Amino acid sequence: MYAQRRHRYFVLMGTCLALFVLAWAVVRHWSVPAAVAMCVVAMVIPPLAAVVANRRGPDDRWWDDPSGDPQSDEWWDELDGKKRPR
Repeated sequence: MYAQRRHRYFVLMGTCLALFVLAWAVVRHWSVPAAVAMCVVAMVIPPLAAVVANRRGPDDRWWDDPSGDPQSDEWWDELDGKKRPR
């Protein structure tokens, strides 16, 4: 699951870089407004890529991970009614 999110992130960021480079290296010679529009689209991609990369799937059980504080973990385990191996 992690590899798939990472792959999507790199595809989105590669697309972003390609849009910027193509806009100002190639497209601006024919149409500056089109190059600006391409940059606006590229500007939206990095936040979207961050959301995609950090999205949790239904199989990601991050809330069950121990916090590192034994007293806190014990308290939460008691509330959940489960025993954690020591």
